[in-house]
Amino acid sequence: MENVLLQGNNKEGFSWKDLGNIKKGREALGEEMPVLVYRLMQYTLLDVLTKTHGKYQANEYFRQAGYLAGMEFAKNILDIEVDFGTFVANLQKKLRQLKIGILRMEEFDETTGEIVLTVGEDLDCSGLPVTGDTVCFYDEGFIAGILEVYTGKKYNVHEIDCWANGDRVCRFRGKAQ
Repeated sequence: MENVLLQGNNKEGFSWKDLGNIKKGREALGEEMPVLVYRLMQYTLLDVLTKTHGKYQANEYFRQAGYLAGMEFAKNILDIEVDFGTFVANLQKKLRQLKIGILRMEEFDETTGEIVLTVGEDLDCSGLPVTGDTVCFYDEGFIAGILEVYTGKKYNVHEIDCWANGDRVCRFRGKAQ
C-alpha cells in the first residue's frame, strides 16, 4: 500500500498543508471531536508500534512525531517574531483554544534556556489510570519542536511528572542542546 501523503508534490513527508481544509471537508460535523476518539487512535497506534518495534522504539516514534507536529504548529499557528513573554502567552492561548491543555510556565533561565512548564488537562493523559509511568512522549517532542522553532536551538524535553504517574499535571523540563 502506497503512502498517499508521499504522492504528488509532497515527496519530503508531512507538511501543514497535508491537513487539508477541515472546515470544508467536515461542514456538518465541524472541526472538533471527543478526546476519546483522539486517544483511541493514539493508544491503538502505540500498541501496534510497541508490539512491532518494542516499547522504547514505539515511544521514540511518538516523540519524533510530536517533534514534527510541534515544529509545524509553531511555524503555522504561532507568531515566532515576538518577545518570549508574548510568545508564551500566545502559546498558552492557542493550546487552551485548541483544547490541547492548559500551559503554565514554571521556570525559564534566560542564560541557559532551561525551561520547566506544566500542562494541565493534557489531551494525551489526563484522566488515565495511575500506572507509575510517564506516558507523554508525543508531548515531549511537541514541546521540543515548538521551542526549537522559536529559539533556533535544539531542545531535549523530558516529562518529569505525569497524570499516569499519580500527578494532576504533566510537568516537562527542557534543556537547550
